[in-house]
Formats: sequence, C-alpha cells, structure tokens
Amino acid sequence: MPPAINPTVKKDAQFDLAIAKLAFKTHHFAFELGRAFFEQFDQSLIQEGDLHADLDLTKTDRLLTLDFHIKGTVRLTCDRSLEEFDQPIDVQHQLLVRYGDQDLELDEDVLQITPDTQTLPVAQHLFDYIGLAIPMKKLHPRFQNEPDENPEADSKLIFSTRSDADENDDESSDPRWDALRNLN
Repeated sequence: MPPAINPTVKKDAQFDLAIAKLAFKTHHFAFELGRAFFEQFDQSLIQEGDLHADLDLTKTDRLLTLDFHIKGTVRLTCDRSLEEFDQPIDVQHQLLVRYGDQDLELDEDVLQITPDTQTLPVAQHLFDYIGLAIPMKKLHPRFQNEPDENPEADSKLIFSTRSDADENDDESSDPRWDALRNLN
C-alpha cells in the first residue's frame, strides 16, 4: 500500500525533515506559517494566517516522536455575517512514526515508514492540525457571547401528537390514518 499522501499539496522542501541525517536525540524545528503556506493546498477553508509552529522531534532506533505546538491566528469568514475575522489557534499534537517494511498510515496519529526513508514531509500534518482546531461554527467574536435566540431549535425537534390536536377536526382528517389511530 503506498503512503497516504494528499495529491493536492504542492511540494515545498522547507517542510521536509531530513530524518536520515539526524542523530538519536531530540531536535527542534520552527516554522512560520503564513499566506504562502496555505497557498500550497488546494482548499478554501483557510486562505491566510499568521502562525508559528514549534516541532520537537525525538529520534530513537525504532521510533520518531513528533510533538507539534502551533500558535497564532487564521483568517476566517463568519458564518453569520460573512465578515472576515482572526480566529486564535493554539494546538498541541503528537505524531508517532515507526519503522516497518512499507510506508503506511496506521492511525491518524501513527505512521509507518521504511528504514531507508530519507525525508519526512510535515506540511500536510501542520495543515491538518490547524484545520482540526477551527471550530465547526465560525462566528465573529462579537457573536460568540450572544445567547441564541432559540436555543432549543438546534437541539430539539418539537412534535405535536394527536392528543394535542383539536378533537373537532375529525371531519377533515384523512381516512387512511383512522386504522392507525385505533391501535391504542
């Protein structure tokens, strides 16, 4: 099975870690993620941002442990007003990379690479972690503390039963439902 690689990502060597040359210890990498970073991806979720990513990579003979910390803001469009606003992002995530006989994505947090792998691309991981930190409902900060006008509308469906209906409207009822009403 080939490695899980997103074909819509343009290649940028700045986000490839040369893991074959690294010693068995912890290494620190820092990345600045702005408009140029987000332009690498064929998507419309995030067009620009101002983020700083710190990556601590611990290399052992059997495993690579990547600890990501991404902090900053991304530019989003409010779902309610369609105004743009800066959404703060603060993400910490860990990715484990183990050595095996083929390149596989074993889990969302575990990858397997072959021992002869020279570089490990991290751009897609950085983008995914940022995307996961964006709230489902993108609201401008001025709307975030407002109470919903009808808080039950999102969480409940309101049903009316036959007992709630007016008993005098039997003349206008559909006769196909009469047999079901008599099941009580």
